[in-house]
Amino acid sequence: MELRLLTGEHLGDVAELIAEPDVLRFTRIPEPPPGDFARTWIAGYERRRAAGDAEAFAIAGDDGAFLGLALAPVIEREAAQAELGYIVAARATGRGVATEALGRMTRWAFDELGLQRLTLTIDVDNPASKKVAERCAYTREGVLRSTYFKQGRRTDVELWSRLPSDPSALTTAP
Repeated sequence: MELRLLTGEHLGDVAELIAEPDVLRFTRIPEPPPGDFARTWIAGYERRRAAGDAEAFAIAGDDGAFLGLALAPVIEREAAQAELGYIVAARATGRGVATEALGRMTRWAFDELGLQRLTLTIDVDNPASKKVAERCAYTREGVLRSTYFKQGRRTDVELWSRLPSDPSALTTAP
């Protein structure tokens, strides 16, 4: 597996990914996504990459196939913290892709960016994502009640965190 900078070359793959039911259910992507959402979303990450306050990688399999995304939607350099996330295509679930991608993103954030706190925001009804967080040695801090609002619905999310001093067996940077 490899993490590659997300660019316009991934437009078709991202458009397919964001149409998957579980992706729409468990992410902040609007439902249904506007027709140009994938393009504007990628362009937004490219702009924010240049500013240093976000990053996005395409997850590529050993054969180069697109498997999903590994994201840092919020990077606060002055506070030395970031929110991380991952979205794996349905065809690639159950193969450890999210765990490896989050492990690599975690090492990248600590080793390359020098961050001191990483967080994950996980829908309380997403057990697969919680298992990924556990496998990558993130600590569940608690539930934020009715904090996430999308399409007229409010949901609870769990906040998970990781510090560089936490024990780990994570992989190398992207």
